Amino acid sequence: MSKFKFLLLISVLSLFIGCNQSNNGVDQILHNGIIYTLNESSPIVKAIAVENGKIVETGAFDELKKMADDQTELVDLNGLFVYPGFIEGHGHIFGIGNNILNVNLMGLESYKQVVEKVKERAKVTPKGEWIVGRGWHQDKWISQPESMFQGFPTHHQLSEAIPDHPVVLSHASGHASLINAKAMEILGIDKKNGNPEGGEIFKDISGNPTGILNETAQQLVASAFDQENPEEKKKALSLAIEECLKNGLTGFHQAGSIIADINLIEDFAKNDLLKLRMHLMIAGYDSVTIQQQFEAGPRTGLYGDHLNIQAIKLYADGALGSRGAWLLDEYEDSPGVHGHNVTPINEIKTLVKKAYSYDFQVCTHAIGDRANREVLNIYEEVLGDSIMSDHRYRIEHAQHIDPQDIPRFSQLGVYPAMQAIHMSSDRPWAIDRLGKERIENGAYMWRELIDQGSKIVNGTDAPVEPVNPLASFYASVSRKTLKGTPENGFEPSQKMTREEALKSYTIWPAYGAFMEDKVGSIEPGKYADFTVLNKDIMTISESEILETKVVKTIIGGKSVFENPNFVKTK
Repeated sequence: MSKFKFLLLISVLSLFIGCNQSNNGVDQILHNGIIYTLNESSPIVKAIAVENGKIVETGAFDELKKMADDQTELVDLNGLFVYPGFIEGHGHIFGIGNNILNVNLMGLESYKQVVEKVKERAKVTPKGEWIVGRGWHQDKWISQPESMFQGFPTHHQLSEAIPDHPVVLSHASGHASLINAKAMEILGIDKKNGNPEGGEIFKDISGNPTGILNETAQQLVASAFDQENPEEKKKALSLAIEECLKNGLTGFHQAGSIIADINLIEDFAKNDLLKLRMHLMIAGYDSVTIQQQFEAGPRTGLYGDHLNIQAIKLYADGALGSRGAWLLDEYEDSPGVHGHNVTPINEIKTLVKKAYSYDFQVCTHAIGDRANREVLNIYEEVLGDSIMSDHRYRIEHAQHIDPQDIPRFSQLGVYPAMQAIHMSSDRPWAIDRLGKERIENGAYMWRELIDQGSKIVNGTDAPVEPVNPLASFYASVSRKTLKGTPENGFEPSQKMTREEALKSYTIWPAYGAFMEDKVGSIEPGKYADFTVLNKDIMTISESEILETKVVKTIIGGKSVFENPNFVKTK
């Protein structure tokens, strides 16, 4: 070899070795915190090493810092508490954003307050334009209006206060709406209208509409004005994502999307704007979208595992608050009423069969015990000999289950996607709907489902409830309202343990989205998705859980939210 070639070889090797040395270290090491991994062999560690957005190793800082070089970022957690990234197991992303843009009626304590809030919006809205709001709940008002019919307010007070704008105000559950006289005039709703299948136009004893549209009757409003303004939808999605990140969420199960929503979400994902890891369910009532997506086949791991499209969302019944939940026996507070089967059973069965043939997951809304039984029967019939295959079919909400059907969830491999905060929020009045015996033996049966072998997918159903995982965690372990009542919780034998509550917001929803190998726990090989809190929700008193704050939200090793009220970690 010539001297020139030898020197050239040495130069190339030196350059190669130099490049390797500068890249030997991991990207980040998070340390000086209490880190809950949900790994049974090492449930709590002090440090995490991250490379290319994934966890390389966990353990003691003294060991992990050997993996660092001069390019490694050492993130001092300053004693904070780290958990696997929280995952919202059932929510409506556009609804969260729309609640910010429209009239938010959540938390109001009377019909008078609802009317006043709408009046304020009317002052800045051109006459004739629709005013849209959501979040009222008559069972949570501390005082009731004089004019009520079948347990719901009538339109009269709203119509008198806002005569020049059509108004539609969705119930907190999303399963009923209140409209004013102007809206009824535009929609042509009067004495002559009959009830649509699976819904009801409430009418008083004289046959006049009261303004309440229950379940599928709400579709009369949906067709009346443009709800699909592209710029408004972009704004709503952006606002919703930021709201989720502020609440420590790293993942989101989107419970039902039409094609326009899917396209926009995918566009956000392509441009690194989605941020959350989203498990998207296609809206079952949108037959065109369903067929398009079935023919395209399940699409998973899109855009760096930020989007999965492999599930459909169906509806078997309505909500308990609007007496739309489908019950085996009549409502305790409304004799002769059993709720609504909002999608005919044969239609549900046909869609489940089709989803099965295209290898799509099925997620069906069922709140009442009749609805849960019917859905379980359909799943069992369609799956047949494949019942214990890895189908991971789900029942969304599963709030009230007949005791005979509780074991069937684990026997059939069906995941109950239950929102613990619904118990906290609804239990004080739900007993009026179901009565003592049904409440105690079949409602919000977390402990019994878990003991039977089920993995509960927790969440908030936002915007039905605020998208706050800490409130739902609190409800899971306390069975109390957010005001801390009753002292020992409602039906305390059904409480989750702290570890189960944490799993229900992390690894169990990861299973519910076929993502347990990628997220849900802090283990090597999984994404560096973390929720950082200022308090240890695994050990503090129950009352302190609601005082706990999200300090940081980290997705793929990148900080996507930092609480400005806390000193930034270094």
